[in-house]
Amino acid sequence: MNAESMLWILLLIFVMAGAEGSAREVTVAVSGSSTVMPMAELAAEEFNMLQDDFKVNVKSGGSGVGIVDVAEGRSDIAMSSREIQLAERQRYETPKVRFFELPVGYDAICLVVSPDVYNEGVTSLTCDEVRRIYSGDITNWEELGGPNTEIFAIGRRPGSGTRDTFNEIIMGSKEAETPAVSYDAGESSEVKFSTQRSDNAIGYMGYSFVMKGDAKVIALDGVQPSIESIKSGAYPLARKLYFITLGKPSPGANAFIDYILSPDGQKIAIENGFIPV
Repeated sequence: MNAESMLWILLLIFVMAGAEGSAREVTVAVSGSSTVMPMAELAAEEFNMLQDDFKVNVKSGGSGVGIVDVAEGRSDIAMSSREIQLAERQRYETPKVRFFELPVGYDAICLVVSPDVYNEGVTSLTCDEVRRIYSGDITNWEELGGPNTEIFAIGRRPGSGTRDTFNEIIMGSKEAETPAVSYDAGESSEVKFSTQRSDNAIGYMGYSFVMKGDAKVIALDGVQPSIESIKSGAYPLARKLYFITLGKPSPGANAFIDYILSPDGQKIAIENGFIPV
Protein backbone atom coordinates (compact mmCIF):
# COMPACT_ATOMS: atom_id res chain seq x y z
CA MET A 1 0.00 0.00 0.00
CA ASN A 2 1.46 3.34 -1.04
CA ALA A 3 1.55 6.47 1.10
CA GLU A 4 -1.31 8.14 -0.78
CA SER A 5 -3.65 5.19 -0.17
CA MET A 6 -2.74 5.12 3.50
CA LEU A 7 -3.48 8.84 3.76
CA TRP A 8 -6.95 8.36 2.26
CA ILE A 9 -7.70 5.49 4.65
CA LEU A 10 -6.65 7.57 7.67
CA LEU A 11 -8.77 10.47 6.43
CA LEU A 12 -11.79 8.19 6.00
CA ILE A 13 -11.35 6.82 9.53
CA PHE A 14 -11.14 10.36 10.92
CA VAL A 15 -14.31 11.47 9.11
CA MET A 16 -16.23 8.36 10.21
CA ALA A 17 -15.12 8.84 13.82
CA GLY A 18 -16.22 12.46 13.71
CA ALA A 19 -19.59 11.51 12.27
CA GLU A 20 -20.04 8.85 14.94
CA GLY A 21 -19.16 11.39 17.66
CA SER A 22 -21.62 13.91 16.21
CA ALA A 23 -24.35 11.31 16.15
CA ARG A 24 -23.86 10.62 19.84
CA GLU A 25 -23.86 14.30 20.77
CA VAL A 26 -27.28 15.60 21.88
CA THR A 27 -28.16 19.27 21.42
CA VAL A 28 -29.56 21.16 24.41
CA ALA A 29 -31.41 24.33 23.37
CA VAL A 30 -31.47 27.26 25.82
CA SER A 31 -33.37 30.48 25.07
CA GLY A 32 -34.85 33.52 26.78
CA SER A 33 -33.68 36.41 28.92
CA SER A 34 -30.93 38.64 27.53
CA THR A 35 -29.98 39.37 31.14
CA VAL A 36 -29.22 35.71 31.90
CA MET A 37 -27.73 35.02 28.46
CA PRO A 38 -24.12 36.16 29.09
CA MET A 39 -23.80 33.82 32.06
CA ALA A 40 -25.45 30.94 30.18
CA GLU A 41 -23.29 31.47 27.08
CA LEU A 42 -20.02 31.46 29.03
CA ALA A 43 -21.07 28.42 31.04
CA ALA A 44 -22.12 26.64 27.84
CA GLU A 45 -18.71 27.24 26.26
CA GLU A 46 -16.98 25.59 29.20
CA PHE A 47 -19.55 22.81 29.51
CA ASN A 48 -19.28 21.95 25.80
CA MET A 49 -15.50 21.63 26.08
CA LEU A 50 -15.63 19.46 29.20
CA GLN A 51 -17.74 16.64 27.79
CA ASP A 52 -18.89 15.11 24.48
CA ASP A 53 -22.39 13.88 25.29
CA PHE A 54 -24.25 17.18 24.97
CA LYS A 55 -23.85 20.44 23.09
CA VAL A 56 -25.59 23.48 24.60
CA ASN A 57 -26.78 26.21 22.21
CA VAL A 58 -27.90 29.53 23.74
CA LYS A 59 -29.94 32.34 22.20
CA SER A 60 -31.79 35.35 23.62
CA GLY A 61 -35.25 36.74 22.86
CA GLY A 62 -36.64 37.71 26.26
CA SER A 63 -37.92 35.79 29.28
CA GLY A 64 -41.41 35.38 27.83
CA VAL A 65 -40.05 34.01 24.55
CA GLY A 66 -37.90 31.48 26.39
CA ILE A 67 -40.81 30.26 28.50
CA VAL A 68 -42.99 29.79 25.42
CA ASP A 69 -40.11 28.01 23.65
CA VAL A 70 -39.83 25.55 26.53
CA ALA A 71 -43.57 25.08 26.78
CA GLU A 72 -43.93 24.41 23.04
CA GLY A 73 -40.90 22.14 22.77
CA ARG A 74 -38.44 24.41 20.95
CA SER A 75 -36.07 24.71 23.92
CA ASP A 76 -34.97 22.49 26.76
CA ILE A 77 -34.30 25.37 29.17
CA ALA A 78 -35.74 28.86 29.41
CA MET A 79 -33.61 31.65 30.84
CA SER A 80 -35.78 34.05 32.81
CA SER A 81 -35.25 37.17 34.88
CA ARG A 82 -38.69 36.78 36.45
CA GLU A 83 -40.90 34.09 37.91
CA ILE A 84 -43.49 32.18 35.88
CA GLN A 85 -46.67 34.22 35.51
CA LEU A 86 -50.09 32.85 36.43
CA ALA A 87 -51.29 33.13 32.83
CA GLU A 88 -48.35 31.00 31.66
CA ARG A 89 -49.10 28.34 34.26
CA GLN A 90 -52.77 28.29 33.31
CA ARG A 91 -51.94 27.95 29.63
CA TYR A 92 -49.25 25.28 29.72
CA GLU A 93 -49.35 23.33 32.96
CA THR A 94 -51.39 20.19 33.53
CA PRO A 95 -51.97 18.25 36.75
CA LYS A 96 -49.03 16.02 35.80
CA VAL A 97 -46.70 18.46 34.03
CA ARG A 98 -45.61 21.63 35.79
CA PHE A 99 -42.92 24.27 35.37
CA PHE A 100 -39.73 23.93 37.39
CA GLU A 101 -38.02 27.20 38.37
CA LEU A 102 -34.37 26.83 39.37
CA PRO A 103 -32.61 29.97 40.70
CA VAL A 104 -29.15 30.22 39.13
CA GLY A 105 -28.11 33.63 40.44
CA TYR A 106 -29.12 36.98 41.88
CA ASP A 107 -29.44 40.15 39.83
CA ALA A 108 -30.78 43.67 40.10
CA ILE A 109 -32.33 46.16 37.72
CA CYS A 110 -30.09 49.22 37.75
CA LEU A 111 -31.17 52.73 36.84
CA VAL A 112 -28.66 54.46 34.57
CA VAL A 113 -28.58 58.01 33.24
CA SER A 114 -26.56 59.86 30.63
CA PRO A 115 -23.15 61.15 31.79
CA ASP A 116 -24.27 64.79 31.42
CA VAL A 117 -27.26 64.19 33.68
CA TYR A 118 -25.15 62.38 36.29
CA ASN A 119 -22.43 65.00 36.26
CA GLU A 120 -25.01 67.75 36.75
CA GLY A 121 -26.05 66.19 40.05
CA VAL A 122 -28.68 63.48 39.42
CA THR A 123 -26.99 60.59 41.23
CA SER A 124 -29.97 59.29 43.24
CA LEU A 125 -33.72 59.04 42.72
CA THR A 126 -36.59 57.67 44.75
CA CYS A 127 -38.87 54.95 43.42
CA ASP A 128 -41.65 57.54 43.30
CA GLU A 129 -39.53 59.92 41.22
CA VAL A 130 -38.73 57.14 38.76
CA ARG A 131 -42.42 56.24 38.55
CA ARG A 132 -43.29 59.87 37.86
CA ILE A 133 -40.64 60.05 35.12
CA TYR A 134 -42.00 56.98 33.34
CA SER A 135 -45.62 58.03 33.79
CA GLY A 136 -44.86 61.45 32.30
CA ASP A 137 -45.42 63.55 35.43
CA ILE A 138 -41.77 64.68 35.50
CA THR A 139 -40.49 65.67 32.06
CA ASN A 140 -37.39 67.83 32.67
CA TRP A 141 -34.20 66.97 34.55
CA GLU A 142 -34.23 70.41 36.13
CA GLU A 143 -37.15 69.27 38.30
CA LEU A 144 -34.78 66.73 39.88
CA GLY A 145 -31.77 69.01 40.34
CA GLY A 146 -30.24 68.27 36.95
CA PRO A 147 -29.76 70.18 33.70
CA ASN A 148 -32.56 72.07 31.99
CA THR A 149 -33.19 69.38 29.37
CA GLU A 150 -36.14 67.19 28.48
CA ILE A 151 -36.01 63.64 29.85
CA PHE A 152 -35.57 60.87 27.27
CA ALA A 153 -36.96 57.73 28.95
CA ILE A 154 -35.86 54.33 27.63
CA GLY A 155 -37.97 51.25 28.36
CA ARG A 156 -37.84 47.60 27.32
CA ARG A 157 -39.84 45.69 24.74
CA PRO A 158 -42.85 43.54 25.71
CA GLY A 159 -41.82 40.02 26.75
CA SER A 160 -38.79 41.27 28.66
CA GLY A 161 -38.57 39.95 32.22
CA THR A 162 -36.64 43.09 33.14
CA ARG A 163 -39.54 45.21 31.91
CA ASP A 164 -42.06 43.10 33.86
CA THR A 165 -40.10 43.39 37.10
CA PHE A 166 -39.53 47.12 36.65
CA ASN A 167 -43.22 47.72 35.94
CA GLU A 168 -44.36 45.60 38.88
CA ILE A 169 -42.06 47.21 41.46
CA ILE A 170 -41.87 50.79 40.18
CA MET A 171 -45.15 51.28 38.32
CA GLY A 172 -47.30 49.02 40.52
CA SER A 173 -48.27 46.34 37.96
CA LYS A 174 -46.67 44.22 35.24
CA GLU A 175 -49.33 45.55 32.88
CA ALA A 176 -48.78 49.20 33.81
CA GLU A 177 -48.49 51.77 31.05
CA THR A 178 -45.32 53.87 30.74
CA PRO A 179 -46.49 56.70 28.47
CA ALA A 180 -43.28 58.71 28.83
CA VAL A 181 -41.13 56.03 27.22
CA SER A 182 -39.64 57.36 23.99
CA TYR A 183 -37.88 54.16 22.96
CA ASP A 184 -38.18 50.46 23.85
CA ALA A 185 -34.78 48.74 23.81
CA GLY A 186 -34.41 45.07 22.99
CA GLU A 187 -31.60 44.25 25.41
CA SER A 188 -29.67 45.67 28.37
CA SER A 189 -26.63 46.28 26.17
CA GLU A 190 -28.77 48.52 23.97
CA VAL A 191 -29.91 50.53 27.00
CA LYS A 192 -26.28 50.95 28.07
CA PHE A 193 -25.21 52.15 24.64
CA SER A 194 -28.16 54.53 24.25
CA THR A 195 -27.74 56.24 27.62
CA GLN A 196 -23.99 56.64 27.21
CA ARG A 197 -24.38 58.20 23.76
CA SER A 198 -27.13 60.60 24.86
CA ASP A 199 -27.09 63.73 27.02
CA ASN A 200 -30.59 63.45 28.56
CA ALA A 201 -31.56 59.77 28.90
CA ILE A 202 -32.58 57.39 31.66
CA GLY A 203 -32.97 53.64 31.31
CA TYR A 204 -32.77 50.39 33.26
CA MET A 205 -30.76 47.21 32.77
CA GLY A 206 -29.30 44.16 34.51
CA TYR A 207 -26.58 44.44 37.16
CA SER A 208 -24.02 42.46 35.18
CA PHE A 209 -24.15 45.02 32.36
CA VAL A 210 -23.08 47.88 34.65
CA MET A 211 -20.16 46.01 36.20
CA LYS A 212 -17.99 46.58 33.15
CA GLY A 213 -17.52 49.97 31.54
CA ASP A 214 -18.53 53.38 32.79
CA ALA A 215 -22.34 53.35 32.93
CA LYS A 216 -23.67 56.04 35.28
CA VAL A 217 -25.61 54.04 37.84
CA ILE A 218 -27.78 55.99 40.26
CA ALA A 219 -28.91 55.03 43.76
CA LEU A 220 -32.56 54.10 44.27
CA ASP A 221 -34.19 55.24 47.51
CA GLY A 222 -30.67 56.03 48.68
CA VAL A 223 -29.35 52.48 48.11
CA GLN A 224 -26.70 51.64 45.52
CA PRO A 225 -26.94 48.21 43.88
CA SER A 226 -24.18 45.99 45.28
CA ILE A 227 -23.73 42.30 46.04
CA GLU A 228 -24.68 42.92 49.68
CA SER A 229 -27.73 45.12 49.03
CA ILE A 230 -29.03 42.82 46.29
CA LYS A 231 -28.71 39.56 48.24
CA SER A 232 -30.20 41.15 51.37
CA GLY A 233 -33.10 42.70 49.46
CA ALA A 234 -32.19 46.21 50.64
CA TYR A 235 -31.95 47.39 47.05
CA PRO A 236 -35.56 47.86 45.81
CA LEU A 237 -35.05 46.28 42.38
CA ALA A 238 -33.23 43.11 43.45
CA ARG A 239 -34.39 39.84 41.85
CA LYS A 240 -33.46 36.22 41.16
CA LEU A 241 -32.48 34.76 37.80
CA TYR A 242 -33.91 31.40 36.74
CA PHE A 243 -33.50 28.40 34.52
CA ILE A 244 -36.97 27.04 33.79
CA THR A 245 -38.12 23.71 32.38
CA LEU A 246 -41.57 22.30 31.79
CA GLY A 247 -41.69 18.95 33.51
CA LYS A 248 -38.60 17.01 34.52
CA PRO A 249 -35.46 18.33 32.80
CA SER A 250 -34.08 16.21 29.96
CA PRO A 251 -30.75 14.47 30.69
CA GLY A 252 -28.86 17.16 28.77
CA ALA A 253 -30.72 20.00 30.46
CA ASN A 254 -30.16 18.41 33.85
CA ALA A 255 -26.42 18.01 33.18
CA PHE A 256 -26.10 21.69 32.18
CA ILE A 257 -28.12 22.85 35.19
CA ASP A 258 -25.88 20.78 37.47
CA TYR A 259 -22.83 22.39 35.88
CA ILE A 260 -24.03 25.98 36.20
CA LEU A 261 -24.87 25.39 39.87
CA SER A 262 -21.50 23.74 40.54
CA PRO A 263 -18.58 25.70 42.03
CA ASP A 264 -17.05 26.04 38.55
CA GLY A 265 -20.32 27.30 37.07
CA GLN A 266 -20.89 29.76 39.89
CA LYS A 267 -17.30 30.98 39.50
CA ILE A 268 -18.16 31.92 35.91
CA ALA A 269 -21.15 33.86 37.24
CA ILE A 270 -19.03 35.77 39.77
CA GLU A 271 -16.30 36.62 37.26
CA ASN A 272 -18.84 38.14 34.88
CA GLY A 273 -20.79 40.34 37.26
CA PHE A 274 -23.48 37.90 38.35
CA ILE A 275 -24.18 37.17 41.98
CA PRO A 276 -24.10 33.46 42.89
CA VAL A 277 -26.95 31.66 44.61
